Amino acid sequence: MADHAEHPAYPVGLRLSGRRVVVIGGGQVAQRRLPALIAAGADIVLVSPSAKPSVEAMADTGEIRWERRLYAEGDLQGAWYALIASSDPAANLTASAEAERDRIWCVRSDDAEAATAWTPATGRSEGVTVAVLTGQDPRRSAAVRDAIVEGLRDGTLPAPHHRARTPGVALVGGGPGDPDLITVRGRRLLAEADVVIADRLGPRDLLNELPPHVEVIDAAKIPYGRAMAQEAINDALIEHAKAGKAVVRLKGGDPFVFGRGMEEIHALAEAGIPCTVVPGISSSISVPGAAGIPVTHRGVAHEFTVVSGHVAPDDERSLVDWAAIARLRGTLVLLMAVDKIGAIAQALIDHGKSPETPVALVQEGTTAAQRRVDATLATVGERARAEAVRPPAVIVIGEVVALGDGQ
Repeated sequence: MADHAEHPAYPVGLRLSGRRVVVIGGGQVAQRRLPALIAAGADIVLVSPSAKPSVEAMADTGEIRWERRLYAEGDLQGAWYALIASSDPAANLTASAEAERDRIWCVRSDDAEAATAWTPATGRSEGVTVAVLTGQDPRRSAAVRDAIVEGLRDGTLPAPHHRARTPGVALVGGGPGDPDLITVRGRRLLAEADVVIADRLGPRDLLNELPPHVEVIDAAKIPYGRAMAQEAINDALIEHAKAGKAVVRLKGGDPFVFGRGMEEIHALAEAGIPCTVVPGISSSISVPGAAGIPVTHRGVAHEFTVVSGHVAPDDERSLVDWAAIARLRGTLVLLMAVDKIGAIAQALIDHGKSPETPVALVQEGTTAAQRRVDATLATVGERARAEAVRPPAVIVIGEVVALGDGQ
C-alpha cells in the first residue's frame, strides 16, 4: 500500500441511516462511539465476547445487535463502515485486512496509521455538526472542536442563518444580572437577533456585544419612574416579528417568575406569531446563592417560598395569605419588596413569626455592585432605610440566612 502520510484526510459526512455498521470490541472506545452511530440511525452489529455495562444496556434496549463472541473473518460482510476496537491485536489486524480487501471504510482504535478512516472530534449545536481532524493530535482536535462549539452555542462565534426565517419571538430569561449566567441557548438567540427588546433587569452588558445593525429597544420598567406600558411592549414585539425580524424579548431572571412573560405570549398568540420560551435562572435562588445563602439546608429548611412584595399586606390587591406564610418554617424569598419590607415584616410578626428571625437584603446580586445587608424581622425596615437599600434586591427571611457570612 502506498505511503499516504503526506496527504491530508479527505473530510466527508457519512449517511449511515439503515446501513450496516460493524463494531468489534465492546470496551471504552465502543462506549464512546456507539451513541453517535445510534444517533445516525445505523444498523449496528457489535461483535465482542464482553461489553461495558453501558454498551450492554444499548443491546438490551435494542439500539444495537450484540454477537457475544470473538471476531471471525467474514463478520464485516455487507458492512458500509467498521470500527475495530478490540483488545486482541491479531483480531484487529485480521479485521482490518478484511475491511481493506472488501473496500469497507475502517477505523482502527489501536493503529490510526493502519486505518482507512479517522474519527474526527465531533460536536453539535443547533443543527450544525462540527468535525475536526488534526492528524495524530486528537487532544488538539478536541480542543478546537470545543472552542468552535462553545462559540456557536454562546453566540461569541457569529454564524447567522442566511436562509429565510419564520417570523417569531424568542422570550429569553436573561438571569439575575451577571452576563455569564444567561443560558447558552439564550445567548445564542441574542447573537442572532435583529431586534432586542430589553428590560432594565436583563444582563445589560450583553447588549454591548450586539452588532451595529441590531435595533435595541429600551423596555425598562424602572421602579417609581418612566415605564414603557406593557401594551406598547406587546405592540413592538408583534410589529417587528410581522416585519420578518428575529426578535428577542430579553427579560431579567426567568420570564415566568413575576416577569409578565405569559401576558406577552398571549398577545403574540392572538396575533398569530410563534414564540420560543427560553427559561432563565431566577434571582429568587441565584441571588441568595451568590450571597452565600442556601434557600434550603438539611435540618434547617425543607422548603422555600417565593413571594412578590410589590403590594403591601394590607393592600386590597394583595393575593398573598400572609398569615399562612408566617406559619411556614422554611425560607421566605421576597422579590420587588424593598419599599414594602417594613410593612411585610410587621405583618409576619403580627401573625406569629419571631421578631428575631434573620433577614438578608441582597442588592444587585451577582453583579459587581452586589452588597448584602443583614437584619432581623424586627429591624429590617429601619435597616433598609438606613442603608439606602434600593431595587433590584432580593430579601431572604429564615434561619438559612445565619448559615452564610454577612457581607
